[in-house]
Amino acid sequence: MSKYIIAIDQGTTSTRSCVFDVNGKAISQSQVPFAQIYPQPGWVEHDPKEIWTTTVKTLKEAIEKARIKPDQIAAIGITNQRETVVMWDRKTQQPVYNAIVWQCRRTTETCEKIKRAKKESFIYRKTGLVVDPYFSATKIQWLLKEAKRQKKNIADLNAGTIDTFLLWKLTGGSSFATDVSNASRTMLMNIGTLKWDKELLSFFKVPASLLPQIMPSDSLFGKTKGLGFLPDGIPIHGILGDQQAALFGQAAFAKGDAKCTFGTGSFILVNTGAKRIVSKHKLLATLAWQTKGSPPVYALEGGAFVCGAAVQWLRDGLGIIKKSEDIEDLARSVQSSEGVEFVPALTGLGAPEWRPEARGVITGLTRGTSKAHIARATLEAMALQNADILESMEKDMGQRMKSLRVDGGASRNDLLMQMQADFLSLRVVRPHNLETTVLGAAYMAGLGAGVYGSLKEIEKIWSRDREFVPAMSTAQLKKRRESWKKSVKKA
Repeated sequence: MSKYIIAIDQGTTSTRSCVFDVNGKAISQSQVPFAQIYPQPGWVEHDPKEIWTTTVKTLKEAIEKARIKPDQIAAIGITNQRETVVMWDRKTQQPVYNAIVWQCRRTTETCEKIKRAKKESFIYRKTGLVVDPYFSATKIQWLLKEAKRQKKNIADLNAGTIDTFLLWKLTGGSSFATDVSNASRTMLMNIGTLKWDKELLSFFKVPASLLPQIMPSDSLFGKTKGLGFLPDGIPIHGILGDQQAALFGQAAFAKGDAKCTFGTGSFILVNTGAKRIVSKHKLLATLAWQTKGSPPVYALEGGAFVCGAAVQWLRDGLGIIKKSEDIEDLARSVQSSEGVEFVPALTGLGAPEWRPEARGVITGLTRGTSKAHIARATLEAMALQNADILESMEKDMGQRMKSLRVDGGASRNDLLMQMQADFLSLRVVRPHNLETTVLGAAYMAGLGAGVYGSLKEIEKIWSRDREFVPAMSTAQLKKRRESWKKSVKKA
């Protein structure tokens, strides 16, 4: 009887479940969006109950579409939006409050106080993270205050990232755990010891009893229990944060392998092997994954907050294009951007600048500038900001990268991928399957369940669709990068 793997991809705006065969081919999928809650400017929340109902709905639909029997499911894998946290009562099974989303800025003042107290280097040394409301520790602090305001008994509470919440629900409350990749985004785990750090817990005033057990990414995290639509006993064998799952789904298993996911923002991760690299360029050190009985694999990470979102702004804010896909043809209608530069700092600048106060700028406009020039400058900006991040990564690692693997919606754009290859002076490799986040969760679950005997087996399944080779002269590239860097300063 054929065996299948189910992967749950619990993202920021939707929940998706996919059924894969053992060759990594998607047999079926179901995706359901859910509400984004904005109680006040800068605050972003999700309803944990809705996250759970969309998970149940997509699991049922994906299994029905695949026409498989429950006893054909070898394992379930989970990937998730990483820093988003939820707190719930073990006894009542009710959330204390909505989930606080990674994008939420409500703890900005708390983070500013930490910086003023000169505690940044202590936190970076232990966690590899910069002090920012993005990460989970200050969100958990905020939820604890809310729980105390509601006079909750802290001993009855659980807190965790979304993978932990889904695991708890899928196992009927019998498993309370997370994997190293998600724990490394909380600002509470020591990335050297892979344990909750006593000093950090004390500093952020978070009781250890609130937090899940940290396990390797391919562990047996638990088994389904009391769900009704699925039989008891299906193993949940792989958990990874979304960006780490994309790196794993790209089969980027060797030191120096790098991937860029083109989504709302763009996220670049490079595998740094068994060694954590301390960045001199404000890049994040993070856990890529750990498999049972093996040392952890680390990564350097840099993200640009606005990537595909810049194209959405051209569509919705300026009305330059009707559909996001139209940008490629419009940008191709001119030979160059003719000196137009667009720095899409629409929500500040991420790595390597980390300037939340920065704002977007368009420079170099003339009477001859058309919407096509602005469209081309937008695609160039998406590729140039990634070039800045990768340049910083190469300096930190002390080595040139061989190639960059790409995934996510915008990686379908051939012109953008050619620009990326040109501005990096690097081969850009696009796989057949661009949904590498959910695929990475399936691979990890399959590895844990013994469907795959080794990483080598997964490497054989991964296949390339197209390779983009740099075609720009050194002089042209130097001039283009200098012009971009001047515009970034203006932002």
